[in-house]
Amino acid sequence: MKYRAILAASSAVLFLLPAAAMAQDAPAPVEQTPTDDVLGLDAIVVTATPRSGNRLDTSVSVSVLSESAVAEAAPRTTAEIFRQIPGIRSEATGGDGNANIAVRGLPVASGGAKFLQLQEDGLPVLQFGDIAFGNADIFLRADQTVGSIQAVRGGSASTLASNAPGGVINFLSKDGSEAGGVVMATLGLDYEEYRLDFNYGAPLGDKTRFNIGGFWREGEGPRRAGYNGNSGYQIKANLTQEFDSGYIRLYAKRLDDRAIGYLPMPTLVTGSNADPKYQSFPGFNIKSDTPHSALFTTDVGLDGDNNRRTTDITDGMHPVVTAVGFEAVFEPADGFRVENRFRWSEVSGRFVSPFPSEVAGAQAVANSTGAYLLTGDFAGAVPVGTTFSLRYANGSNAGQTINPATLNGNGLLMRTHLFNTEINDFGGFTNDLKLSKDIGPATLTAGFYKARQNIDMDWVWNSYLLEVKGDNAALVNVVNNATGQVLTQNGLYAYGVPFWGNCCQRSYNATYDIDAPYAALGLDFDALTLDASIRYDHVRARGNYAGSLQAANFDVNGDGTIQPVERSVSLIDNGRPSPVNYNIGYWSWSLGANYRLSDDAAVFARASRGGRANADRLLFGVVRPDGSVRKADAIDYVTQYEVGAKYRSGPFGLFLTGFHATTQEQNFEVTSGRFLDRTYKATGVELEGAFRSGIFDLRLGATYTDAEISKDAISPANEGNTPRRQAKLIYQVTPAIDFDIVRAGFNVVGTTKAFAQDDNQLVFPAYTQVNAFINIRPIEHVELSLNANNLFNVTGITEAEEGSIVSNANNYIRARSINGRTVSASLRFEF
Repeated sequence: MKYRAILAASSAVLFLLPAAAMAQDAPAPVEQTPTDDVLGLDAIVVTATPRSGNRLDTSVSVSVLSESAVAEAAPRTTAEIFRQIPGIRSEATGGDGNANIAVRGLPVASGGAKFLQLQEDGLPVLQFGDIAFGNADIFLRADQTVGSIQAVRGGSASTLASNAPGGVINFLSKDGSEAGGVVMATLGLDYEEYRLDFNYGAPLGDKTRFNIGGFWREGEGPRRAGYNGNSGYQIKANLTQEFDSGYIRLYAKRLDDRAIGYLPMPTLVTGSNADPKYQSFPGFNIKSDTPHSALFTTDVGLDGDNNRRTTDITDGMHPVVTAVGFEAVFEPADGFRVENRFRWSEVSGRFVSPFPSEVAGAQAVANSTGAYLLTGDFAGAVPVGTTFSLRYANGSNAGQTINPATLNGNGLLMRTHLFNTEINDFGGFTNDLKLSKDIGPATLTAGFYKARQNIDMDWVWNSYLLEVKGDNAALVNVVNNATGQVLTQNGLYAYGVPFWGNCCQRSYNATYDIDAPYAALGLDFDALTLDASIRYDHVRARGNYAGSLQAANFDVNGDGTIQPVERSVSLIDNGRPSPVNYNIGYWSWSLGANYRLSDDAAVFARASRGGRANADRLLFGVVRPDGSVRKADAIDYVTQYEVGAKYRSGPFGLFLTGFHATTQEQNFEVTSGRFLDRTYKATGVELEGAFRSGIFDLRLGATYTDAEISKDAISPANEGNTPRRQAKLIYQVTPAIDFDIVRAGFNVVGTTKAFAQDDNQLVFPAYTQVNAFINIRPIEHVELSLNANNLFNVTGITEAEEGSIVSNANNYIRARSINGRTVSASLRFEF
């Protein structure tokens, strides 16, 4: 019989109370030696429960990552940090952003973090975590201003946050309560990366304190791009004023950071679907190379208004964020608490990166592309005697004829779609007001959540031919041998993406207003705590969207001559926009109980049902002509059950949770152009543990998940299959030894095998990635660190476009591996 325990009612927001608030709400601490709480079970959980309490007293599954735990993971991106959290599956191979993040078997059917909310200081980074080309992690950076990271899986998040039935990961900022600062310089030793972090906090008076910090960085990144792919900065600051009955804290943030975005890459696969061998091509290493190139940094085409523009491809993922807000917490009367958190943000930027739509023999690509440019059809019949050849479009060999059979030792070309999306406006605001009243053993809570999310962006994609080469690949032109005419323009063969049916020129401008009253009741009977909560979310969507329009003989470059690439040009049909005009409401609920067996042990159980409103992915296929949508398409529900146990004894700590979840999924996948209408089921067990004795300490986490597609309305053949990229077991282990002056250890992250696609044919082999760290403290306040990411340079495939291969043949697919070994050194000075 399957162990049924519930997951994720998540989006509970966690933050550590200031000392004064702790004294008001937290139970009296039990005196302990330093080894009594190695797992941090006394950490205070505040916003996700009717009454604040430590992890032992609450019926939610929570993890806390300290600064040192984050550093010892040797992360190269923010998403790599998430792999240290039990229950979280983070496909952190896309660069500093664009990660696919799942929790406890809840699906990542298209990308992003649909059922998991990313927060900063208790408020969401974005209201929707899976906006196409605008995943929430693109707009989030970890630096020295972060005091800790708290993650909730399950719990009452369904009712205490919107659009987060699977969980919450909350970055908590330092607030100056501990006076002092840090400056840290980091250098990539075998890759080009230069970074400077700083943070400083201190009191300004008896009841006033501040904190300010951020980072600056410049460098190529962990893969060879040929240019500086990571370049930018972040500054965050807050100011806290305490009063006799509470405090007010003001926040500000500025982020302007370019991060290279890695998409699937050319990959050679041999063997069979069940036992594949993923390999590099001659001239292209799947662990250290990328299709990005110093010879492919400019895209000349059209903008969202069909006017000529030039795009800097080195922008990559370029978030530009200005945010201000405040947090006010007061207890005006005994047992009566008022909390309000507000943030306003102005968000814009870009996502631009090359995507391989096809990897094939160079001559075959030349022939199909030439046929398209002459006939409008990749398989079109060309005049008798017409043949095509290839020439370098740029680089040191520009103008030279290419021998397609020997090109770069692999004889391949990459048909490249340049994903070029402009983020005009992702701004908005969030306000969360909560009132709590203690009446004997009961805590009554009522709140109102009000938010607005703008989603205004343009997709303007063009098509190029690029050689399969890792060290500054050149663009390639196609030549009509019969006439000598160069049919392409500097490697560009189409304004649009005709290989995908010119699907993807689009523009949309929609606003989503969320109004959500919620209420909770908590009961505390000493050892037993009970809680129940309910929430009603109302979403009001207004706006418009426009799709693609083909124009014949459109002079894009304005030279007065229609070139072959201008005979059919994709425009955005701005003259005939479609409306977005609907209102949707839904209820969420959660019930939990926790029983304290002793000072060091507790058990809990929870049942929840939470909703997740869909946003931009409903456009271009699901929204009706009048702008309305079916409620079944607009809202996905997650029903979850979980039971758990928490225990500590001397140097040992354990947190064990069993879960079961049923998830509805309506979605759209960009690269395949398919809509999804499914139900998933997932059952599993999540483990978090810690041990410390003498100079040795150990942290570990593991999640076993048995997941299946239980219903698929569009592709019934997938029913009963395992969702793509979902492994049975994921794990992380960090053993370390500490001699005071020197601390060293390993951070091991691994996964068992998974399937590339939902038809369960092609397998991603299991892999184990070992990271290593050594920290040396030669003198007080100074620390020198050496970190290795993927120490043994293993290959770990996390994503592929293809779902099957031909056995015993060379298969050219598009896939993404974890980065190869990179080593960095840091010098940290505390003051």
